[in-house]
Amino acid sequence: MSRSALIVIDMLNTYGHPDADLLVPSVREALPHIVGLIERARDDAVPVIYVNDNFGEWRSHHGEIIDTTLSGPYSDLVEPVLPDDDSLFVVKARHSIFYETPLSYLLSQLDVDRVVLCGQVTEQCVLYSALDAHIRHLNVTVPDDAVAHIHRDLAEASLQMMERNMAASIRKAAAVEF
Repeated sequence: MSRSALIVIDMLNTYGHPDADLLVPSVREALPHIVGLIERARDDAVPVIYVNDNFGEWRSHHGEIIDTTLSGPYSDLVEPVLPDDDSLFVVKARHSIFYETPLSYLLSQLDVDRVVLCGQVTEQCVLYSALDAHIRHLNVTVPDDAVAHIHRDLAEASLQMMERNMAASIRKAAAVEF
């Protein structure tokens, strides 16, 4: 029997980077779908794992990251997706959710063989994470309406690459089955 986990990528964000003006509108579009996935996963007792950038602050832990993002100008994009007490949290420093993180070990401890990736950025962190999941023999699902992009054309190409090269299942959030 397969077990899924929902991975929420980089949604705890200050949007204090040069591409924020391009990213924020896409996050606003994806946000309701991400919230819906989180709610469904929680209702179905599916592990919800937040994997988030540490913003180069090596002393950061998830509480500090949450506090920093909630005090920023885009707290309205953070509040709807905050982790609850049952959520798991992994801090990352680079694009992939797997690079130098304990995520592989955590997924093996949870007997997870399928990851549903949502969050941001489609053509960066989501793409690299999908590839790293694929090479770890995990099944990958990416709801295309629950990922945000900076450049739409690169996001569309990335989703095609995930589907064709990584056997990822690309579908709408409402069609994701945990």
